[in-house]
Amino acid sequence: MATPVDLELKKAFTELQAKVIDTQQKVKLADLQIEQLNRTKKHAYLTNAEIMNLSDSTPMYEGVGRMFVLQTKDTIHNQLLNKQKVANEKIAELEQKKSYLERSVKDAEDNIREMLMARRAQ
Repeated sequence: MATPVDLELKKAFTELQAKVIDTQQKVKLADLQIEQLNRTKKHAYLTNAEIMNLSDSTPMYEGVGRMFVLQTKDTIHNQLLNKQKVANEKIAELEQKKSYLERSVKDAEDNIREMLMARRAQ
């Protein structure tokens, strides 16, 4: 009778180990994406701060592929603000995903602890 329980525990441990490794990789990927988005947000903020110091008559160009297109100061300003907003939204989304992954691993670990306690109680 003890053999099926041992096999069950062994299977649970291997599943947990696979889940932990997978989750750690996903968390690292989320961290890298958050770091990249923070850099993008900071770049947009600094660029916006610099163009706001320029006069409205200053010609400004937007890079499109391999060419530059003349744009108004307001258009560039709105694009930079939008870039910051999108980065903030994606960062919040990634933070939620990261916390969900960490909670799911913790729940799986708790389930295995309960299985061990139940086995010891027998």
